Amino acid sequence: MLTQKYDVIIIGGGLAGLTNAIHLSKSNIKVLLIEKNTYPKHKVCGEYVSNEVLPYLNFLGFDPFKFGSKRISKFELTTHNNKKIEAKLPLGGFGISRYELDFQLYKLVLKNGVEVLQDSVNNVEFKADTFQVKTKFNKVFKSKIVIGAYGKRSHLDIQFQRKFIKKKSPYLGVKIHVSGNFSEDKVALHNFKGGYCGVSKVENNNINLCYITNFESFKKYKDIDAFQEEVLFKNNALKALFLNSTKAFEEALTISQISFETKSPVENHMIMCGDTAGMIHPLCGNGMGMAIRSSQLASELIIDYLQGKIKSRKILENLYAKRWQQTFNLRLKVGHTIAYFFRKNWLAPKLLMLLQWFPFLVPMIIKMTHGKPMKV
Repeated sequence: MLTQKYDVIIIGGGLAGLTNAIHLSKSNIKVLLIEKNTYPKHKVCGEYVSNEVLPYLNFLGFDPFKFGSKRISKFELTTHNNKKIEAKLPLGGFGISRYELDFQLYKLVLKNGVEVLQDSVNNVEFKADTFQVKTKFNKVFKSKIVIGAYGKRSHLDIQFQRKFIKKKSPYLGVKIHVSGNFSEDKVALHNFKGGYCGVSKVENNNINLCYITNFESFKKYKDIDAFQEEVLFKNNALKALFLNSTKAFEEALTISQISFETKSPVENHMIMCGDTAGMIHPLCGNGMGMAIRSSQLASELIIDYLQGKIKSRKILENLYAKRWQQTFNLRLKVGHTIAYFFRKNWLAPKLLMLLQWFPFLVPMIIKMTHGKPMKV
């Protein structure tokens, strides 16, 4: 069997994988994108994107507002005991579903001539400065570069013996779209005992409700509806949203084993992007922005490497790891700290009171978990 060769193979067709594919194709690089699912597809996600990535998306040839994205400029936060604070977002953002965003980026990938394979990767080996990638359907490919953009966790993480995969994660994510009344220029974060729920409007005037909770807390209840009624509805804002809206999904989407452990941006010589390289707590609402920004970091360096401007793989890997840490380390640390504080039910209301006394702190904290507009 003839082994097909590529310059770059991307494993995973989420935000990081798709934006990498588009960026690399603009430099006439031969790219194969391998994604196990079909498009379009809903995913458990907060579906709020920071405006920091807008210049980069425009560079890629994508305008989210052509597809109904909602412009967001306001922020609201409530605690589990119904204390509230409101603020303006320093940079702002937009709301769009992963169903629509991934699908439109996928169509742009195809338009740019990238080959897309619906399959899953079983094995990746690196020998003699070349990657060999084997898939579930017994296809074998070779490439100079492999980008890992397969998401939060995969059997490949076990193969590479990544440290985070050894630790069982206690978090569960739940998402549903509803129709009802909610300001389209606002993103809200409503806390409840054991978790928090992000709320924002997306295209078609749907409201995205996406919450994360500790699985130990969740499993005390017989199902999602019982958990929501007994726990989420203690937050008045959440109760009003759920009770005064109509479900757009037949069933809620769920995902378990969400890990916020530290990961390495380079593993087994693979360049890791998006959630595969590291996740910020959903409390900070910027995971989608981070995934897209990591694609720009990776693509720019990979192009330089393939064009001979970066002289060795070791230099490429070191540069990417260094730039990834410089770009994301602070926001990850701040995200961990904020999440820790809000997990302490006795502490969260006191922190909110502090923020009410000193409201200028809110945009400062938001800036620490977001970046500046991306230069292209």
